[in-house]
Amino acid sequence: MVTAKRAFDLIIAAAMLAVTSPVVLAAILAIRATSPGPAIFSQRRVGRQGALFACHKLRTMHQDTPSLPTHEAPASSVTAVGTVLRGTKIDELPQLWNVLKGEMSLVGPRPCLPTQTELIERRRQLDVLAVLPGITGLAQIKGIDMSDPRLCAETDAAYVKTASIGLDVKILLGTFYRARAA
Repeated sequence: MVTAKRAFDLIIAAAMLAVTSPVVLAAILAIRATSPGPAIFSQRRVGRQGALFACHKLRTMHQDTPSLPTHEAPASSVTAVGTVLRGTKIDELPQLWNVLKGEMSLVGPRPCLPTQTELIERRRQLDVLAVLPGITGLAQIKGIDMSDPRLCAETDAAYVKTASIGLDVKILLGTFYRARAA
C-alpha cells in the first residue's frame, strides 16, 4: 500500500525532475567545463533503519576532496560553480532520483555519512532512523547543521513526531525561499 507521503513524494519528485532537467543539464555542463571529474557525485549515506545507500548530488567540490561532512570540509575545496549550486540548492536535485527509488523522501532528516557515529546513535535513540531521510528537513530550514549532533537529532525527532503533508509543504517552501534569499 502506498502511503500519502510516498504518493506525495512520487508526484512532486517526478514533476520536479521534468521541470528542473534543463537546469540540471546546464549545471552539469558548467561543472564539466570548469572542473575535472564527474559532474554527478555519489556518496554512501545512512538511510532508513541505518541502511546505507548511494546519495546523488551535483559535484560542488574539487574531485580530490576527502569524503567529509560539509561542515568539516575546507571552504577552499568548493569550486566557484559549486558555490552557486550550493547557494541555490541546485546541487541537491539529483536526489530526486533517490526519492523515486524509495531511498529518500522530499522531506525528512538529512542523510549523514556513516562516519558521523554520534549523530547516528542519537538518531537511533530518538527513533529518527525509522523514517526515510529527506532532501531537506526541519533542521535545515531552522539553520541547524550536523555539526551539532544533539540539536540536529532532537530537531529531526521533533519533525518525525509531527510529520504531515502540510508540514512537508511548509518545509519545502521554507527551503525554496531560504535558497532564493541566499
